[in-house]
Amino acid sequence: MRKIDQLMNAMWQDYLNLNPDAQKIYQLFSDQNDGQVINDHIALRTFNLPKVTINKLAKPFIDAGYQAADEYEFKEKKLYAKHFQHEDPNLPKIFISELLVEQLSQETCAIIEYLVEQIPADAVTTDNFCFSGRHWNTDYATYQQLLAESEYAAWMSAFGYRPNHFTVYINALKSHQTLEAVNQFLLDQGFELNTSGGLIKGSPEVYLEQSATLANKTAVQFNDQTVAIPSCFYEFARRYPLPSGKFYPGFVAQSADKIFESTDAR
Repeated sequence: MRKIDQLMNAMWQDYLNLNPDAQKIYQLFSDQNDGQVINDHIALRTFNLPKVTINKLAKPFIDAGYQAADEYEFKEKKLYAKHFQHEDPNLPKIFISELLVEQLSQETCAIIEYLVEQIPADAVTTDNFCFSGRHWNTDYATYQQLLAESEYAAWMSAFGYRPNHFTVYINALKSHQTLEAVNQFLLDQGFELNTSGGLIKGSPEVYLEQSATLANKTAVQFNDQTVAIPSCFYEFARRYPLPSGKFYPGFVAQSADKIFESTDAR
C-alpha cells in the first residue's frame, strides 16, 4: 500500500471515531453500490500562524504528488483556503482552510496564539500531524469565549488537527443520480441535514452542488468538564462538466461558506 493511501486510511478512521453517522451512511451507500463509494475531498482546518499554515498541513500531500490547484476567500468568516489535487483520479482532493487570526479581537488572537505555542515544533513536521488531534490544554470557558467570535476557532480549540469532513462523490453512485435523491434518502433514514442556504448549496450553473449532514455531537474532555459539542460532518458533492467536457474540479466559495456552518453550535 502506498504511503499516501495509508495516510488516507488513518485519517478516515480518526474521522469515523468522531462521526459515527458517517460510518452508517457510508455503509448504506456501500451496500447499494457494490462497495464503491468514492471520496470527493477531505477538509482540514488550521490557523494562519507561521507554525501551522496551510502549507505545513499540505506537506505530506505535496510530497505524495499533490499540487495546489486554486484558492478561496471567505471574508465574513475570516478564512482563506486552498485546495490540492493529484493526477491520480482515485485520490481525493484536499481542501485546507486557515483562520486569519490577525482579523480577530486582541483577546481571541491571544488565546489562539497561546494554544498554538503549546504544539511541539517536531509534531508539525510529521505526516500524521493532520489527524494528531489537540496539542494543548484548554477549558470550556475558553471554548465558549472563542465561540462567541468564531465558531471555527472554537472548533479548533476543542478538536485540534483532524479531518473536519469527508465527502461522497455523488457522480460515482449508481443508486442515486441526483443530490435531491441523496438528500431525501438521508432524511428518510433519519439523518439531520444542513439547511443553511438551502439543502443544496450551488447549482449546475456553477458546476457544483453540495449538501451535508449536521455534525455529530461528541463528548469533549476540557480541563474542567466534559461537554458534548458538534464535531464532524459528512458532505455530498455532485460535479458538472465544464464547456471543455471535463468535470469542474474546484470549489465555490459561496457554497463552501454555508457548508462550514455544519459544525455550528446548536
